[in-house]
Amino acid sequence: MIPQTFEQWKTCLVNDCKIPLTKEFARTRLAVYQNLDKSETKKFIRLYGHHHHQNIISWFTKIVDESI
Repeated sequence: MIPQTFEQWKTCLVNDCKIPLTKEFARTRLAVYQNLDKSETKKFIRLYGHHHHQNIISWFTKIVDESI
């Protein structure tokens, strides 16, 4: 299932995948997902679509901008 909300996504990463959502991690991932020339980003969009790609950028930005 592709997460549809920030909370679903956060739960998936933190609880299921055991990935800590630190600001540093979010900044690193944003550097990838905001670069449309990166092969990883192209593959992500191909697999999950533009809408989910935009959600991911928004959610990682939220992690960087706020204390979660």
